[in-house]
Amino acid sequence: MRPYAGSFAVAFVAAILGAALFWAAERLIPASAPDAARTEQVVHDYLLAHPEIIPQAMDALRDRAHADVISANRDAILKPFGSAWQGSSNPDVTLVEYYDYNCGYCRASLPTIAALLKSDPKLRIVFREFPVLSDASVDAARMSLAAAQQGKFKPFHDALYAAGPVSGATIAASARTAGVDLAKAAAFSPQAEAEIASNMGVARQLGLTGTPSWVIGNTVVSSALTLDALQKAVAAARAAK
Repeated sequence: MRPYAGSFAVAFVAAILGAALFWAAERLIPASAPDAARTEQVVHDYLLAHPEIIPQAMDALRDRAHADVISANRDAILKPFGSAWQGSSNPDVTLVEYYDYNCGYCRASLPTIAALLKSDPKLRIVFREFPVLSDASVDAARMSLAAAQQGKFKPFHDALYAAGPVSGATIAASARTAGVDLAKAAAFSPQAEAEIASNMGVARQLGLTGTPSWVIGNTVVSSALTLDALQKAVAAARAAK
């Protein structure tokens, strides 16, 4: 996966830091000092002495941008679609997973998610369809949303992941196993398409780069995470409330 921000962001943040340091230096340096050369030297020397502030500033800038997007799209991110959630019905922290049924890392995250929920009774996990890997992923997302609308998200979710490679046959078989009404699912297709489009739009705003991707408080991560990493992220989100 590519980083959230590339070389452009590094240059952009460095420019912001430079401007901020230039402003500060103008106020710290005596008025009698040669202006431009002295100020440039102060900024140059400070950045060389403290290069760690560049990634720190990038993280702060990224988190601030994420917080703005999350605030503007709170329901579209945090409010579960039908029964597409697990955990506490009265959570103090909500973790959101953007996933694709064809994603091997998403499949590998299933026991991690189960362990996280078992360890944290005040946590809710909301599952958002993010079908980016294939046409079959989109078909699976549509059926998953239909299952969620019928209150059968988890049995369908578990059945399809257990069925192996995603195909029309495994999607239909998993729906039958979960007890999904296929006629109602077909009629529900326009609403499912609207939900997928909403998720894709929000994902673009968040800068998601792949699956699984996670929204935890105001932190956004596009990567598979260990149980320890998820627990630390949840704890940080809880502490920030």
